[in-house]
Amino acid sequence: MGRFRFREDVSIADCAVEVWGDSLADLLATAARALAELMVEPGTFGERETRAVSLEAESTELLLHDWLSELIFLKDRDRAIFPRAEVRAGEAPPFRLDATLHGDVVDPASTRRGIDVKAITLHELRAEREGAGWHGHFVADL
Repeated sequence: MGRFRFREDVSIADCAVEVWGDSLADLLATAARALAELMVEPGTFGERETRAVSLEAESTELLLHDWLSELIFLKDRDRAIFPRAEVRAGEAPPFRLDATLHGDVVDPASTRRGIDVKAITLHELRAEREGAGWHGHFVADL
């Protein structure tokens, strides 16, 4: 499983996140988990909802951007947040992602909410091979 770190040295109105994964798919799944942990406290949130998502992009950076933007869209439209994702992603052009999302609808009575992420910016956006794995960086507009 990949890992992530929140960075506080980019902007006070944004949240920068670095992610690492063993593969592009792991990087994307880890980025989804990091985004969800910004928005809700994991222990107060279930996995009663499942969704399928498919995306294609010209680069790994745009795939990361579109992926996280789709997750924010689902949060805004359906009040659904998906901390766990089973991701399949090609590591050569065209960059395609197929994922099964696992999460739930935010319940105001039981879900401890964090930050309401508005968008993913293109500032310092990265998703690239690093050694035997992958390294990425994204900035969430809060």
